[in-house]
Amino acid sequence: MSNDREAMSIARLKELVRERSKRAELPLAERRKVMDGNADVFPVPAGVTAMPADLDGLKAEWARPKETDGATVLYFHGGGYVLGSPVSHRHLTSRLALAARANVLSVDYRLAPEHPFPAAVDDGLKAYRWLLGEGHAPETIALAGDSAGGGLAMATLLAAKRDGLPMPMAAALLSPWTDLTCDTGTYASCAGADPMITQAGIKELAAMYLAGADPRDPLASPNHGDLAGLPPLLIQVGSDEVLLDDARDLDARARAAGVAVDLEIWDGMIHVWQAFYQMLPEGERAIEGIGGWLAGQYAAAGKARSGLARV
Repeated sequence: MSNDREAMSIARLKELVRERSKRAELPLAERRKVMDGNADVFPVPAGVTAMPADLDGLKAEWARPKETDGATVLYFHGGGYVLGSPVSHRHLTSRLALAARANVLSVDYRLAPEHPFPAAVDDGLKAYRWLLGEGHAPETIALAGDSAGGGLAMATLLAAKRDGLPMPMAAALLSPWTDLTCDTGTYASCAGADPMITQAGIKELAAMYLAGADPRDPLASPNHGDLAGLPPLLIQVGSDEVLLDDARDLDARARAAGVAVDLEIWDGMIHVWQAFYQMLPEGERAIEGIGGWLAGQYAAAGKARSGLARV
C-alpha cells in the first residue's frame, strides 16, 4: 500500500459508490467542483512535485518524481468529456509518475458541453505536438488516460497518424471509453455489478460531447477507426465494468490491425478502480503494473535506438 489508510475490499468500495450515486443530481458546475475535490480527499504521494504548465495557451500540470528514467507520459483524465481536470486526477497521475519513473504531463483539455467534439481531440493533439516541439523524442513519450481520457488517448493517436506525426512509444489505457454508441452487450450484462456507470447516464455524457456529431466517427469512437500503425497498447479493465466490451472490442480490432496489445481483465474490479489505490490493494497493484509496463516499453525503445545508432 502507498500509505497507511485502511485497506478496503472491492465489495465495500462498491457499496460506498452506490450510496454516493443515490444523491440528488447536482448542476454541472457543482459536479465539477466535487470532482476537483478529489485533491482534498486523496493526497499526492511523497516524492512527487505537481507543477503547472502552459502548452502554448493550453493548460496542463506536470507530476515530476524525484527520480526518472527519462520517459514522459502524456495523460488525459477521465470524466465523460464533461468533468475532471488535472487537479481531480492529481493523486492518480502522481502515483503513476512514481510507478513509471517518468514525468507525467496531465492535460487540462476543453470540456463539453461548452466545447464539444472535436475540441478535446484538438487539445490532445496540440499537447502531443508541444512535447515534440520541446525536443521530446517520440520514442520517449507514452500516452495514457482513464475512461474518457483513455478514449482521448486513442483519438490523439489516430489524429497524430492522420497528420503524419511520428507515433509515441506506447499507450496505457485504464478502463477506456472507446465506443460512444454506448450499445455493447456489457451495458446489460454488467449493469448490476458496476456502480460507477449506467447506460442512460453515459449516453447523456456522449450526447453532450458529440453535440450531434456521428458517434461512429473514429476520433470520437476509436473502436470504429483504422488502428493499423499504432504503438503497443496496455488495456486494463475490470470484469464488472459496463465498459468491458469497449476494452475487449478495442483489443480485438487492434490485434487484427497488427498492433501489439496487452489486455488485462481484473476480476471483480469496477470502472477506474486504479484511482482508489490508496485504499484498494488491487488499485495499487494495477498502477504498479502500468508503471512496470511503461518502463519496459521505454527500455525496449532505448535498445532499438541504440541498435540504430550502431548501424
